[in-house]
Amino acid sequence: MKIKRYLALLTCLVLAFGLLTGCNSGTTGSSDPGTQNISQAPSVEPSADVTPEPASTPEPVTLNLAYMPNYGALWAVMSTEKNGYFAEEGITVNLVPFDAGPAEIAAMEGGSIDISFIGHGAHKLCSSGQANILLIQQLGNADCVIGLKSHGVESIADLKGKTVGYAPATSSEIILKLALEANGLSMDDIQAYAMEASNMVAAASSGSVDAIATWSPASLQILEQLGDDGVKLCQNVDYSENSVSPGSWVVNPSYVEGHHDVLVRFLRAMYKGLDYGSKSENYEQVAEWCAELIGADKDALYQQRGDGYWYNSSEVADMLSSNELIDIYTVQQNMFVNSGDVDASTMLKVEDFVLTDLMKEALQ
Repeated sequence: MKIKRYLALLTCLVLAFGLLTGCNSGTTGSSDPGTQNISQAPSVEPSADVTPEPASTPEPVTLNLAYMPNYGALWAVMSTEKNGYFAEEGITVNLVPFDAGPAEIAAMEGGSIDISFIGHGAHKLCSSGQANILLIQQLGNADCVIGLKSHGVESIADLKGKTVGYAPATSSEIILKLALEANGLSMDDIQAYAMEASNMVAAASSGSVDAIATWSPASLQILEQLGDDGVKLCQNVDYSENSVSPGSWVVNPSYVEGHHDVLVRFLRAMYKGLDYGSKSENYEQVAEWCAELIGADKDALYQQRGDGYWYNSSEVADMLSSNELIDIYTVQQNMFVNSGDVDASTMLKVEDFVLTDLMKEALQ
């Protein structure tokens, strides 16, 4: 299994970026395919006795896509939209912001969202059949636990008896439990304070908690506002030997049944977006597009470019052929079982909710 290879690459990437830098209402994605030039094969003149068949035009479709307002969630979809890859497939996208994955999955169940990007924590809902994995986009390193030195927290061990903010059923809870377990502690040893993800920055910055488990960009904002009082106690790569943190696009199982062609077209477009957005020379342009969408500072988005290992389509193809893709989600599911978040006696098999056949078909 090559998971360690990718995690090692992820660790190197994060360390390299660490030298340069210190996880509503609907928003409609731009229909402008952007200014990027898309290379095309040279035209070939048909012979005189051959009548060329007209090029087929995909049936237009509009998809409502859920995302979280950060670089990690947006880099691939914005690369796809702005380069016109969705338009090539006859797809118009409406991009709708959410604070966390469980709410996105609930919106898909309600029918207001078609496809969602989720972080690590919400993947547990796939094991119970609430969502199918349509595409792996990255392995993440955006989650962390931050302590306040003025509150006596400078290590994970210092969390004992302290008030620690976290967002339940998200990657925030996952990283917190991993950190505690690695240091011989549990949730019972702390004053676990559940909160909405949207309240994390205010809670940490005001000092109403002693520590907080969160993700980028909230983590970057918290560290900036706390200054010397804030200390990052851990992050995903600290537990890479027994954990993975994939970011994926997911879909409701009932949606898959009647939208096979649409989902293949979505994947074909997204593969091109992966290939563009995963290249380091395009990070700055991608950050600008993400910033435009969510009304954020481009430099702040650019700082998040090291929050994960961004896959390209060739790597996805390799993982599909070697079965490494299934291995990644199996490791993740085992993490959920070990933490008590998934019941092993009732959970689905990974092969039952990872749509490898669709992923492969779109690569042909």
